[in-house]
Amino acid sequence: MNIKLLKLLSKNARYSTFEMSTMLGVEEETLKSEIAEMEKCGLVRGYKAVIDWEKLDTSAVSAIIELKVSPQANCGFEEIAKRIMMYSEVESVYLMSGGFDLCVTVRGKSFQQVAMFVAKELSTIEGVNSTATHFILRRYKELDVVLCDGNYDDRGSISL
Repeated sequence: MNIKLLKLLSKNARYSTFEMSTMLGVEEETLKSEIAEMEKCGLVRGYKAVIDWEKLDTSAVSAIIELKVSPQANCGFEEIAKRIMMYSEVESVYLMSGGFDLCVTVRGKSFQQVAMFVAKELSTIEGVNSTATHFILRRYKELDVVLCDGNYDDRGSISL
């Protein structure tokens, strides 16, 4: 497994195989074979563009939902996670340590739509004990890509 190759793909999957082979100092055909093998065995699962949705004129809303879950006999959290990830609104599902068991990232057309999805779909799944919804107000960095253009909140703090 070529960790340097994986890091290059993770940083910018649009590099050509020629560019990557030059950066890594390997033959292009060897590199193509390595990538094909990584895709075949499921190590590389896909290639995605990181979109700054705030630059579009859409009303899409994202939220992070924390779930407390009762693990099921013989499968733990797997069955609940599989059920949750089948919803089209769900972008990601993670098993976590700490106060909550699962972290779910959701996208919807409005705050109301996301709230109703949590209330009517996620919270009603057998084994889900509680949810905590956190709406994403602004993305600064996603998947190692900086999304802000340097327009930071410069109000500072005032102490009395």
